[in-house]
Amino acid sequence: MQRMAQEKLGLCLQDTTELDFNGRTIEDLGPLSYEAQRGMYLHPTYAVSAQREPLGLLDAWMWAGEPKDAHGVLPGITESVRWVEGDERLAERAPELPGTRLVQVSDRESDMLGLMLRAQALGWPVDWLVRLQHDRVVPDATRLWAQVQACDSLGEIEFTMAAGPGRKARVVRQELRVKRMSLSTEGDSGLLTTCLIASEMGAPKGEVRSLALAGAC
Repeated sequence: MQRMAQEKLGLCLQDTTELDFNGRTIEDLGPLSYEAQRGMYLHPTYAVSAQREPLGLLDAWMWAGEPKDAHGVLPGITESVRWVEGDERLAERAPELPGTRLVQVSDRESDMLGLMLRAQALGWPVDWLVRLQHDRVVPDATRLWAQVQACDSLGEIEFTMAAGPGRKARVVRQELRVKRMSLSTEGDSGLLTTCLIASEMGAPKGEVRSLALAGAC
């Protein structure tokens, strides 16, 4: 918190990872992605500066999964609850950091209206940036991605993407389009968001060509 207070912008990254203790004699472990795996889940909120400097852990949830019941359903609290809880903990911290703009950043798993509506209900003490998984309906009954893609290009960016498993490092050029718009919600007039699509130009065959983001920023 002291390190974050020195920053104008604090990026608060959420994600879930598996702690695999398979083969070890530890009590109260649970199943992971596969029933035969034994371990625990960890869902941290990790703070970094805009310059990518690590600032520390703000929050961390750990839990052991439970075996599926006779109907193949996982009992207990769903993992999606952790995303909302993480945002709520950030909202509680926000008054202690009046000079720091907090942005909760998360991947496709967190593309849930429940998370976005909870942030709205709290009065937006923390901004959020979510990588979109769903091409949602907007109030005029069209689709989100088509609406943004129809906008004029905002400009281009270029960066080097690092090498990964089965992938060589390469230069990526993306064209940006952005639009401020509402997302349709049941029983509500809409959820105002800023939506951005970064589309790669000349992407190699089989590579991801576009990235869609939504945020309250």
